[in-house]
Amino acid sequence: MLYIGNHTTSSKGYEKMARQMIANGGNTFAFFTRNPRGGKAKEIDEADVQKYRALAEEYGFGKIVAHAPYTLNACAAKENLRDFARETMADDLKRMEYTPGNYYNFHPGSHVGQGAEEGIRKISEILNQVLTAEQTTTVLLETMSGKGSEVGRSFQEIREILELVEKKEKMGVCLDTCHVWDGGYDIVNDLDGVLKEFDEIIGLERLKAIHLNDSLNGLGSHKDRHAKIGEGQIGMEALVRVVRHPALQGLPFILETPNDDEGWTREISLLRESAADLVL
Repeated sequence: MLYIGNHTTSSKGYEKMARQMIANGGNTFAFFTRNPRGGKAKEIDEADVQKYRALAEEYGFGKIVAHAPYTLNACAAKENLRDFARETMADDLKRMEYTPGNYYNFHPGSHVGQGAEEGIRKISEILNQVLTAEQTTTVLLETMSGKGSEVGRSFQEIREILELVEKKEKMGVCLDTCHVWDGGYDIVNDLDGVLKEFDEIIGLERLKAIHLNDSLNGLGSHKDRHAKIGEGQIGMEALVRVVRHPALQGLPFILETPNDDEGWTREISLLRESAADLVL
C-alpha cells in the first residue's frame, strides 16, 4: 500500500485535516503539534479525535506524522531554550497518546558553536528525560541538510544520538529527500547505495517515514530549499524511484513541497500513478 499525503499548512483539528487529505487523494498526513514558531498548543477535542479515528479506519490511513515546532532546539546553548524544548516535547508526547501508535518528528537542533559532540549529548539528554516506557508514539529524528551548525547532517550523527538514548525502542528516523541530497547523499544516481549506507550505519528498521521533497539546490549544497516534485535538482524520476523502492514500502511519504491543496492534489495523483502497480 502506498501511504502518501502532505504536511498540512495549519492544525485545523484532526477531522478537518483528515477530510482535506482525503480530498487531496492522500491517506496519511503531517501536522504541527502547535504553531511552528512555538507557543501554547490548542486543547485536544476528544470528540474530534474520535471522528478522525473513524475516518482513518474507513479510508485506510497509514501512520500520521506530528511535527514539533521549528523553534524547538534541544541542543541550544541557552538553558531557557532547552527548557522550552524539554517541556514542549513532554507535552506533545502526552497529547500524542490521544492518537496512539503514530510518529512525532523533530529537527535535532543546532549546536550554535558548541560543537556537534556537545549538541549530540544535549539532544540525547533531553530525549532520555522525556521518553517514557508507557508511550505508544515513536519519536523520529529528521535527517538534516547541514546548514549552519545543524546536528543530524549525516547518518553518523543521527546514529550517535540514538546510541545515547536509553529507550531506543521508542526512537526512529525520518529521511527527508531534500535534506539528504543537500547534505551530500546522491539519491539521484545511487539511491541503493545511500539506503545501504543508512542500513549499515543506522539500520533500515529505524526508518519510519519519508519527507518527499525536491530541492532547489545541487548535491551537497547544504541549503535546505524545498522545491515542487519534479521542479528541482533531484527530479521526478529519482523521486519516483524513492516511492517505488522495495525497502521503503509501507512507510508514510509526506510532501513538504511549496504548494497549496490544489498543487498537492496534483503531486499525490502523479505519484500514485507512477506507483500504481505497487498498490495492493
